[in-house]
Amino acid sequence: MTKDELLLRIREGGKLSNNDQLQLVALLSIPAIIAQLSNILMNYIDAAMTGTLGANASASIGLVSTTLWLFWSVIGCSTTGFSVQVAHRIGANDFKSARDIFRQSLSASLVISIITALIGVSIAWHLPGWLGGEEAIRDNATIYFLIFVIGLPFGMIDMLASGMLRCAGDIKTPSIANVVMCILDILFNFLLIFPSRTLDILGIQLWIPGAGWGVAGAAIGTCIAEALVAFWMLWYAATKSKELAIWKEKGPFLPTRDVLRNAYYIAAPMFLQRVVMNVAQIVSTIIVAPLGAVAIAANAFGITAESLCYMPGYGISEAATTLVGQSVGAGRYKLTYRLAWLTTMVGIIVMTIMGIIMWFGAPWMMSILTPVEAVRQLGTECLRIEAWAEPMFAASIVVYGVFLGTGDTMKPALMNLFSMWAVRITLAAALAPSLGLHGVWIAMAIELTFRGIIFLIRLRWGHWIKIRRK
Repeated sequence: MTKDELLLRIREGGKLSNNDQLQLVALLSIPAIIAQLSNILMNYIDAAMTGTLGANASASIGLVSTTLWLFWSVIGCSTTGFSVQVAHRIGANDFKSARDIFRQSLSASLVISIITALIGVSIAWHLPGWLGGEEAIRDNATIYFLIFVIGLPFGMIDMLASGMLRCAGDIKTPSIANVVMCILDILFNFLLIFPSRTLDILGIQLWIPGAGWGVAGAAIGTCIAEALVAFWMLWYAATKSKELAIWKEKGPFLPTRDVLRNAYYIAAPMFLQRVVMNVAQIVSTIIVAPLGAVAIAANAFGITAESLCYMPGYGISEAATTLVGQSVGAGRYKLTYRLAWLTTMVGIIVMTIMGIIMWFGAPWMMSILTPVEAVRQLGTECLRIEAWAEPMFAASIVVYGVFLGTGDTMKPALMNLFSMWAVRITLAAALAPSLGLHGVWIAMAIELTFRGIIFLIRLRWGHWIKIRRK
């Protein structure tokens, strides 16, 4: 049975056996995992290519990465506030309202992304100094940050189009688009990071043109790849998706009060959470910065390497949001509960396996990212600390996706904030002076385990399903 047939059963009140539910989770999760994998590979590619430029180049990117996450979170929250509403409308078979929300979200999200980009531009030259970066890495850090914040409107289009398609049940198209983006990123980085050179391929001397822009080339290459794919996905969603196609259909682009209010109630807690959590990540960067360029680079590469292991969790979380959102929209609360636990258990099992792979594969993963032996060794040790936290990290990721599907974002946001600030930051600040970067990663592993436990407790005994009944 196809994905669309199974989703139709949810919307029309049909029966879904345990096998049907598991099949539906797999059909939605696998393309989402592929999409996440392509994003992670893109980060790997950027990190590996810039890693060949030396520890300072890597450290310049690592210094501003957490702040970039903060800016990306702003536009991500705004698009989610609209896409969850679309999932509920589609679950209720109200496709016209879903298309109206999609149309209105375009103008609202664009305004938000432009304002966010302007704020980023205004602080770009001061940011590396604020973060405690050494003089040797500040210029590259500023350039890298500046290019990415200028590209935020393209990121908004990408997030909005892919989010809308996923909530409509089409996870395959964004997955293919992300794979294409990864390929384009490799091509553009290859041409923009390095100078023109001659390569020896099977004894054949091949001249390769290159701009030689270094760190700036990595940022520009990624932004160009994202812009091309983002506009294609927007075109596809607006013209080809049967649930979302707004092309040639009249309707308001100016958001209505109800749509904005609902988006606010969904997005505001997420925004608060991501801002405060990203500020916590920035504080972590400040804690790491005095440890030197090797520690900064090892921390940045370690985070990139670990993302390969938690990538399946975010893919399954996207499937959980789609399934729960449509089940809630259809008023099928018992099915919502079963799908919530099924996706959570699948996520824990998959990420436990990934944690084992990370433990044994850590040296190889770090060797891909950097040729600097000191960075490799330190990053490997940190990854093996983090591997123990992967099962409960999976629980927190997938259960958050479940709550997001219901539109319940306030309490999960508060749970994340408490866990990050009361556990991770406190422990990291206490352990870093004596244990160095190892102490920061020990704090991270303890916090992620704690976070997963409290999310499972709320999933089991909380009243999260009742949120949409009121």
